[in-house]
Amino acid sequence: QVQLVESGGGLVQPGGSLRLSCVASGSIYTINYMGWYRQAPGKQRELVAGLTSGSSANYADSAKGRFTISRDNTKNTVYLQMNSLKPEDTAVYYCNALLRVGFVSPVKDYWGQGTQVTVSS
Repeated sequence: QVQLVESGGGLVQPGGSLRLSCVASGSIYTINYMGWYRQAPGKQRELVAGLTSGSSANYADSAKGRFTISRDNTKNTVYLQMNSLKPEDTAVYYCNALLRVGFVSPVKDYWGQGTQVTVSS
């Protein structure tokens, strides 16, 4: 059983910062990719940032220059440092991981429950 648990969301004023964390736990053999998505009310879920096991990162245009994704492979944890937050960053942020639970297991897609980020004065 694999679980992704996010933390670090909350209410912040425009221009403020938050750091999200996501820990993957359970029977994990290898993690190929970890990333963050977000979904605002009435909108589709969208990629914010992602990071491969080889530390290749990709960002949504809206996140470039403001958000930084990082990963601690020893802790199966991915972080999202969000600076200069704007009201339009308000959304539920979801952690995503592509991983294998065994040597011969296929890569599967896992999601966390989400953490709310609200940017408002």
